[in-house]
Amino acid sequence: MTKVAFVTGATSGIGRATAFELAKQGYRIIATGRRAERLEELKQELTEVPVYTLEFDVRDKEATQQAVNSLPEDWRQVEVLVNNAGNAHGLSSIQNGSLDDWDAMIDINVKGLLYVSHAVLPLMMQHKKGHIVNIGSIAGKEVYPNGNVYCASKHAVDAISQGMRIDLVQEGIRVSEVNPGLVETEFSEVRFKGDKERAASVYKGFQALQAQDIAEIISFIVTRPAHVNLAEVLVLPTAQAAATILHKQQ
Repeated sequence: MTKVAFVTGATSGIGRATAFELAKQGYRIIATGRRAERLEELKQELTEVPVYTLEFDVRDKEATQQAVNSLPEDWRQVEVLVNNAGNAHGLSSIQNGSLDDWDAMIDINVKGLLYVSHAVLPLMMQHKKGHIVNIGSIAGKEVYPNGNVYCASKHAVDAISQGMRIDLVQEGIRVSEVNPGLVETEFSEVRFKGDKERAASVYKGFQALQAQDIAEIISFIVTRPAHVNLAEVLVLPTAQAAATILHKQQ
């Protein structure tokens, strides 16, 4: 039976690109997200392999568990889980931060990753194999001005990834983490509340990473031989040296 990859946040950006890239490797794709119309578009466009869609919000632990429980028997042999769903809301100092923004980032980036992993792990453990790839960020390695809670959420992803690797080694399950720098996706539009001009300005003057770049790295990670675990990757555009050090052309 063809191997299965479970990709969260598959309706746009890195998640969508990853679904297409893993399909090239022969994985059947379980694509998840909150936007039904985008999931349907993905299913129509991705014709190389069978695609099964699940519409749910990773912040909702009951809906997450129900979605995974609803998988038909021939879709339950999940070999790869890509925890990609995540967000950034706002860019404010801690004293001016929005409590709603904080909740959104912690609920999606941290709790959502945990809810999905908790639901999917039993499907891997019964076969004593699997590979979890968590999408972190350079923000999980450095804290930058006005990044406070977003950086905290990605530091949590880093710690959870390390903890997962320790706890699951005896289960034969590999855990990897990909930490991108600046990637040009809808991410900044969400952070800046739909302000497209401000979002676009983030990527002006240099060549940012693209979603496809990250998808190809994820594909490389999960196609290593069974005895190899590429535990952690920090990937930056050439113009970026650190979270706040960026060389832009005038």
